Amino acid sequence: MYKNQSIAVVIPAYNEEVQLPLVLNTIPLFVDRIIVVDDCSKDQTTEIAEQFRKKLGKSIIAVQNNEKKPEGIYNQANILIEKLKRTELESFAASENREGEADDRLITIRMLTNTGVGGAIARGYKWCKDANIDCVAVMAGDGQMDPEELESIILPVLEKQADYVKGNRLMHKSAPYLIPKTRFWGNSVLSILTKIASGYWYVSDTQCGYTAISADALEAIELHKIYKRYGMPNDLLVKLNICYCKVKEVTIKPVYHIGEKSKMRPLKVIPPISWLLFKSFFKRLWTKYLYRSFHPLFILYHLGSALFIALIPFLIYMIPLVFLPGRQVSNSIMFIVLFLSISCLQSVLFAMWMDIQDNERLYVK
Repeated sequence: MYKNQSIAVVIPAYNEEVQLPLVLNTIPLFVDRIIVVDDCSKDQTTEIAEQFRKKLGKSIIAVQNNEKKPEGIYNQANILIEKLKRTELESFAASENREGEADDRLITIRMLTNTGVGGAIARGYKWCKDANIDCVAVMAGDGQMDPEELESIILPVLEKQADYVKGNRLMHKSAPYLIPKTRFWGNSVLSILTKIASGYWYVSDTQCGYTAISADALEAIELHKIYKRYGMPNDLLVKLNICYCKVKEVTIKPVYHIGEKSKMRPLKVIPPISWLLFKSFFKRLWTKYLYRSFHPLFILYHLGSALFIALIPFLIYMIPLVFLPGRQVSNSIMFIVLFLSISCLQSVLFAMWMDIQDNERLYVK
């Protein structure tokens, strides 16, 4: 318990038999529940976690079942929500809880198929949601997150300042020296795209997995629909923004060269995550700024997109003419290209400005 609130840490792990003991040995004592989600590892990850079950002892909190059973003709909506909550686990990939007692501090969940880091985290979130945990943090199974910084990660959630807290390694002075260059620049590219897609324009280290989330935020989003691979942090930010959740970043140290073996390949993951963000951007616009409440930025963003699409054939026609000797572009074509370019740029910039203004209230400084 911390500030009279329950704390859980979800640890997604895939082939982490070497690094997992380092993580489990350093979890702070105020953490009530440790949920190790073995993403169908091929090594002894699950067995290592099980060895720590007795060592870490019992939790002072039991799994709480505060399920309400609404009844009556005026509670059909609440009845539906409770039904969806009970059947939500069926939407996840198959998994098994390893044998143990309900009050064990460490819980091991083994996925029967490899789902990806996002799928493993979402499954851990589901366990914590059902157990009514007040604050759920995520720490990687490879030991790249300093346990001493966990308190600063969970504190804004516990004090009701934010619904979701992310560590930010890029604000630390050592970042340019410790973070590998390819990952640094890959992170920067994805951070820019995520700002646009999610509406959290002030979030700068979108790929950092050291996070904490409130029970209310877990209730607000559909956990089984979280992106299952390395784009999970980006996708989650979009979902949180649609639900009007407040986000805060906390400066943390970048941790490398402690024996971890990165399974992420920036050049391989950037294209699919970029496509995910492209789709998520328009989903956010339609859900938040049309269906729920209309906003002019919805029109401006789509107008800018339409103008850009209209500009493409003119550019395809004009650009070769510029480089061919003796060929000139007609004044009418130049005028159309100039008009479409300026109009497109103005529409998008005004939409971005409105987006920044509207979402500024959701970022906690």
